Amino acid sequence: MNRPSSQTPGVGSAMRAWLGFALLLTAHFAIRPLIGGRAHVDFVLIAILFAAVRMRPGFAAVVGLLTGLALDALAPGTFGASALALTVVAFGASWLKAVFFADHVALTGLFVFAGKWLFDVALTLLTGGAAGTSWIATVLLWSPLSAALTALFATVLLTLFRPLYRPHAL
Repeated sequence: MNRPSSQTPGVGSAMRAWLGFALLLTAHFAIRPLIGGRAHVDFVLIAILFAAVRMRPGFAAVVGLLTGLALDALAPGTFGASALALTVVAFGASWLKAVFFADHVALTGLFVFAGKWLFDVALTLLTGGAAGTSWIATVLLWSPLSAALTALFATVLLTLFRPLYRPHAL
């Protein structure tokens, strides 16, 4: 059964999705260092979650792994922790896309909040937490604040740039 041409993802949709992914990765390295504080926006996680909902779980896990390896190259002391955590988050996001990721902004915010918090908890458990802070304070205070800020930015981005992040399967 063929879908109408208006529902077919096509090359243009895939290019817009990858453009949005590249813009969020650029924002992670260009804008995030300018925003100080312990609770920060994780543009890479937004990029992974927005991309994962457009992919099959296996391909999303590969994208999460490669992105995590790129992040881990910048932090050799904890090499592999981001790769493992982003792989799990991307796989889970792709698998749960039918349940949680819709065009509803509040559900998207909740989805990003849960993904960011899961990523932070996994990273804290794998690396031992931030220096000078107990892992309990990191998991129960700073991680939820960071997840809320990331979810807020994700919902704003989704609202402003809806054509880039409209969910389609790749």
